[in-house]
Amino acid sequence: MPPRPIWQGHLKLSLVTCPVALYTATNASGNVRFNLINPKTSNRIRMQTIDPDTGPVERSALVKGYEVSKGEYVLLSEDEIRAVKLESTKTIDIERFVPAADIDRLYWDDPYFLTPEGKLGEEAFAVIREAMRRSGQIALGRIVMSTRERMLALEPRDRGIVAYTLRAEDEVRRPDDLFAGIGKARPDPEMIQIAARIIEQKKGPFDPGLFVDRYEEALKGLIADKLKGRKVRAVAPPDDTNVVDLMAALRASLDGKPARRPAARSAAAKPRTRKTGRSAA
Repeated sequence: MPPRPIWQGHLKLSLVTCPVALYTATNASGNVRFNLINPKTSNRIRMQTIDPDTGPVERSALVKGYEVSKGEYVLLSEDEIRAVKLESTKTIDIERFVPAADIDRLYWDDPYFLTPEGKLGEEAFAVIREAMRRSGQIALGRIVMSTRERMLALEPRDRGIVAYTLRAEDEVRRPDDLFAGIGKARPDPEMIQIAARIIEQKKGPFDPGLFVDRYEEALKGLIADKLKGRKVRAVAPPDDTNVVDLMAALRASLDGKPARRPAARSAAAKPRTRKTGRSAA
């Protein structure tokens, strides 16, 4: 069964338009999802919509409200919300073209596939796609998804277009707010050189097939064991990986051998302990 589009409308480049459909490019259908269960009855718990004054209320009777002050709301019906029309609710209007390198990776969000909708739109879609390909630029447009207007980055791929939603400026935190507190001391050049050699050893092509969600697989294994009545084994905690001698750890990593932990120092040689309980480095 072919996937259903999450959005249908038009792609517009100046005066050229064509009908298009947008599809999610990722698949989460195989993820392990849990429900809340009452262990005494094995019944699934159902969430109710409850008014604190009158009790349970049917969802169909509810409307959306925006809180303007504590406990005071502006009520909006679905018809009133639909009445607020933006061109981007039904049209992706390409506003500008920018180099891909100009878009910080922090702004890239979810990927989607954009395809022509029906045979009549294929020619105009192909013209826009190939013009974009020749330009070597990323096209920027807007789209309304889930009651939010989002910026879209469009790039040609094969016979279609990949569309990425972009985060707004106020959604991205400034890294300086967190990075400014990191010390400015320069690391040992020899250590950097050894670390660079370790990186060289671990170079290889990107293969998404190598990246499996091991926690997800472990959950599936746990569920399978429970179904078969097997006893669940607790996973051993990871080894203490606190690096005491960084240079020794780097050299051991380069050789592919586990670093030896230094012998315990005498009480007189132990560093003084700070109030936080952590040993001085």
